[in-house]
Amino acid sequence: MAQRDSIRNIAIIAHVDHGKTTLVDEMLKQSGTFRSNETVQDRVMDSNDLERERGITILSKNTSVHYKDVKINIIDTPGHADFGGEVERIMMMVDGVLLLVDAFEGCMPQTRFVLKKALGLHKKALVVVNKIDRPGARPLEVVDEVLDLFIELGADDDQLEFPVIFASARDGYSSKDPNAREGDMRPLLDAILEEIEAPKGEIDAPLQILFSSLEYDDYVGRIGIGRVERGRINRNENIVLCKADGSQEQHKVSKLYQFEGLKRVEVESAEMGDIICVSGIADINIGETACSPECIEPLPFIKIDEPTISMNFIVNDSPFAGREGKFVTSRNIRDRLFKEVETNVSMRVEETETTDTFKVSGRGELHLSILIETMRRQGYEFQVSRPKVILKEINGVTCEPMELLIVEVPEEYVGAVIEKLGSRKAELENMGTRDGGSTHLEFKIPSRGLIGYRSEFMTDTNGNGIMNQLFAGYEPYKGDISTRERGSIVVHETGVSTGYGLFNTQDRGRLFIGPGVEVYEGMIVGECAKNEDVVCNVCKKKQLTNTRAAGSDDALRLVPPTVLSLEQSMEFIKDDELLEVTPKSLRLRKRILSKELRMKQMFKHK
Repeated sequence: MAQRDSIRNIAIIAHVDHGKTTLVDEMLKQSGTFRSNETVQDRVMDSNDLERERGITILSKNTSVHYKDVKINIIDTPGHADFGGEVERIMMMVDGVLLLVDAFEGCMPQTRFVLKKALGLHKKALVVVNKIDRPGARPLEVVDEVLDLFIELGADDDQLEFPVIFASARDGYSSKDPNAREGDMRPLLDAILEEIEAPKGEIDAPLQILFSSLEYDDYVGRIGIGRVERGRINRNENIVLCKADGSQEQHKVSKLYQFEGLKRVEVESAEMGDIICVSGIADINIGETACSPECIEPLPFIKIDEPTISMNFIVNDSPFAGREGKFVTSRNIRDRLFKEVETNVSMRVEETETTDTFKVSGRGELHLSILIETMRRQGYEFQVSRPKVILKEINGVTCEPMELLIVEVPEEYVGAVIEKLGSRKAELENMGTRDGGSTHLEFKIPSRGLIGYRSEFMTDTNGNGIMNQLFAGYEPYKGDISTRERGSIVVHETGVSTGYGLFNTQDRGRLFIGPGVEVYEGMIVGECAKNEDVVCNVCKKKQLTNTRAAGSDDALRLVPPTVLSLEQSMEFIKDDELLEVTPKSLRLRKRILSKELRMKQMFKHK
């Protein structure tokens, strides 16, 4: 069995916002990937608009650096549990992981999740304690926390002997000394060469490539990204593609690429251990194996965790349908959703009894909201229902998905948080205080108990709280949970909202729109202060008369409206409500727009 010392394959895994993408930036800069006069933006790996706007990584991405005649292939992964499928599938491509931990926050939920996956596949971990220059940093304590986590997750003896590097990715230095405050990234790069194993395998054996990722190019079509597990591959070579359903197809590799820095570079051949891109296979999918025609042996693919939340995507049938969107038909929406499933391995799409509704299942609200936001930016127009958790029957017992919820709040807000979560069937499992006066709380809570909670949490803590969640398996159904306690303010007639109409409505609750907005009957324009829906006429105009009274013509003072984001809108809607999504607008509405029909439906169910 040969070993290729000229290559290292690593993935960078961490909790969200612990500095993965910034660390990759520094490694690229200091390894000479960019020209000295080249202008490089921050977080260069966060390449799509949504990632840059939200400051999070959504998709796994490949890059490489050259150091001491060794090519280091690096895969930058997302930190949110909702995008865990992106982390799980690329683990098959690497020989080791860089586990990045914040020197102040320590081990967080996603740290546990990604590390568990890596240890389960027997990958060697190199721990990097980042942000050691941050006020309140406690690097040595964090190393102890990481060791406890390794033991808790059942790491073997070799994995427990993990090396530690202390770094500040923002300032571009690393060291084995936690007190260092200057230097460069060489200690980290040296540690990668020393500690992460070089790829091992048979170079002269028949070809095997496992595809773990997909990209799309407007010129060459679909591109499969994978690792050469054994043998060699050449451009224009004939291969056999082993499909997920057990069938086999003959194909010819038209082009081969490897990653050099941030670019895909065309190559003539590749061999065992290389991470490559292959074009010329039109219907390639994630998890499939390319083999030599002389020896067809498909490789097993990693099991991806199942989705936990689903929602319906429905063709838009509101009075304003087709005004702002480019793709509005059920065929457009169906094609787009099934195209998403090809690359998004942890998402499921099912057709329903009606042709205008599709059931989409994902890892969490954020996972689904990113798909919705991406589609609306691409010109799609549709409606979505309220997210619902996916129940399972295990040994005859109905079970529901549970979450481990970790909350950090200032001491004065602890009571409000525990009270609210208690009503949502949460159980407090751990509680402690941190330096600086904040309180650390750990809860076990049903996934459905978190739907709609984030906005309440931010209100209860005055924006000072931090919450993170992690899927924690299935447990028996916990019983009914009271949902939103307030009703909706519903529009009485189609028209344009006026300042006068809104002035008379704002005493009823919180408004979501200002004057001059086109509305239709059944559209939701605010949250009622009481636990009931109220129908208001926000298009009402002031009657012009000759009669005048002192002070009656004073300027009307409107409270500024609360503009809901996509996630807040998804959390707000009830089962009898929908969210209308277009490239320009987000509108909340009742499923049944007519007040009379809604009343009939309500009395029918009583």
